[in-house]
Amino acid sequence: MPKKARRAITRSTSRTAAAQRRPSKSSAVLKALREDIVAANRILAHYGVLDAYGHVSARHPDNPEHFLISRSRAPELVTAADLMVLDKECNPVEGDARQPYLERFIHGEIYRTRPDVAAIVHSHAPAVIPFAASSVALRPIYHMAAFLGRGVPVFDIRNRFGPTDLLVRNHDHGRALAESLGESDVALMRGHGYVAVAPGVPLAVFRAIYTQLNALLQQQAIALGGSVTYLVPEEAVLAIPTHASTIMRPWELWKRKIGSGK
Repeated sequence: MPKKARRAITRSTSRTAAAQRRPSKSSAVLKALREDIVAANRILAHYGVLDAYGHVSARHPDNPEHFLISRSRAPELVTAADLMVLDKECNPVEGDARQPYLERFIHGEIYRTRPDVAAIVHSHAPAVIPFAASSVALRPIYHMAAFLGRGVPVFDIRNRFGPTDLLVRNHDHGRALAESLGESDVALMRGHGYVAVAPGVPLAVFRAIYTQLNALLQQQAIALGGSVTYLVPEEAVLAIPTHASTIMRPWELWKRKIGSGK
């Protein structure tokens, strides 16, 4: 074989080997998403939005009918190795035999119903619970929680299924919750907690955190005994875009707080 031809083959082989060593764009995106899910679990545990319970998920970037979520484990302990891929029926794929969260149907049915949602947080934060158990609606009291201005429906599982243990244990429960959520960013769950949804993990974390903070502030304002002034819908609409455009500022800070950012 002529030397020129051999050199061409060698160069081609080297390029192919180098390309195989480099992660594909898809695998790089998936790796970054997995890191974000782990960070989200740790951040929300750090700020008391999640404790031993609750969970975070993200829609799979390569298959929108699948989603990533940790195996059944306390959020503060979640690592990348704990993440599972579940299909649209909320079953583990690729023969993963580990125990998934019992309430994975919250995530699966919201993803099925809301194609705009790419990340979900389910929390039992105590400050939010009273607003699903009383006649006082959770409303945005400051600009950081403007997303609540889209409405905060209350899902009462008893109204659809009679007395239960209040957990979202199957597809029917999950579909009913997704229907209650509608086009809102947050839905409360009577006697249970809440869900916060967003088009990405950082913004879902933002909404979960500021839902709890707004609940605390609203209770403080009500306790003062006077009238409370809430954001009007027009103010909420004007404030919401700022959250998305500046989300990397708190996200970077939150990751540093838990030691996953430089």
